Amino acid sequence: MQSQNEQGILYLSQKDVEQICQELDSVEIIREAFILHGSGQTVLPDEAYLTWRNGHGEQVRSLGLPAYVGGAINKAGIKVINGNIHNPSRGLPRASGLTLLFDENSVRILSVMEGAYLSSLRTASVSLLAVEILQGSPICSVAVIGAGVLAMAHIELLLKRLPALQVIHIFDLSQQRIQVLHDQIQEQLQQRKVVFHAVESAEEAIKEAQLIITATTTTEGYIRYSWLQAGAILVNISLDDPLPEVVFQADSVIVDDWGLVKSDTRRLIGRMYRQGQVVGPNEKVEGSTQRQIDAEMSDIVTGKKKGRNSNHDIILVNPFGLAIEDVALSARVYQHALQHNIGIWLER
Repeated sequence: MQSQNEQGILYLSQKDVEQICQELDSVEIIREAFILHGSGQTVLPDEAYLTWRNGHGEQVRSLGLPAYVGGAINKAGIKVINGNIHNPSRGLPRASGLTLLFDENSVRILSVMEGAYLSSLRTASVSLLAVEILQGSPICSVAVIGAGVLAMAHIELLLKRLPALQVIHIFDLSQQRIQVLHDQIQEQLQQRKVVFHAVESAEEAIKEAQLIITATTTTEGYIRYSWLQAGAILVNISLDDPLPEVVFQADSVIVDDWGLVKSDTRRLIGRMYRQGQVVGPNEKVEGSTQRQIDAEMSDIVTGKKKGRNSNHDIILVNPFGLAIEDVALSARVYQHALQHNIGIWLER
């Protein structure tokens, strides 16, 4: 194997990345990234978004997300993540990608690692961090809407980090996807004695849940505020699952980065901002019809703001997905790989 001193590029496969992540506390790494973000020790440009129609006439997309994370992490990098929602019908994953890490001084590429697994893990880790800083009563009942890769990543962390969890209500338009997910997670469910309850509608799942995770590809809202029980947390990692009424009526609305959320033209809150319906945490409310976003996650992680005022508060968390999360997590993966001689060194 080529040594690091020969200044090659360390390649980490999905198997390598998954193996290493089993040894890391991804939620705490994401917490560290938000602390650094809140103290101004990150650089987070807008994502590059490319969409086109492939040879089958399908709408596909490619995202490029660069970032720098300071502090003890002190790494810059970029995630490239591509997606085609029709891939699963051909036996291919919906999303695939790579994450590149740069040397902090020369800015040469240090490592190239599989990025889709990292992306799903960091998304789930952000959700679990939000739950840990925002939950009121212990969470016994969870709804997961969508039964794909992101659902799997979330359920694995839910089982590890919610000691009171008793039941997961799952809804997906495809019963086959639900069955595949159940088969993948069955052993962990049995170990924790958690019930996996497939239901007939999203409404049925959500009304029973203290925590709702939406992991779908829908571009049409459907979640009504009346479906949410007192104290519920809705983590909307999808585009459009909640209706605008949820944004207006929730006791708290939390985003990960207001600058990125408001500049996005595809997702609900970004569109509501353009329509003059919402303003940012530090922006002036003009008129009784506007809703102010209550806080960014870094404000709550660092204690600058409270996310929950009572156990009855209904909270909407709308994470955009930040490249600092990918860079922070991949930096720790890279560090672990060097320490344990994992991966393949490539010549430049």
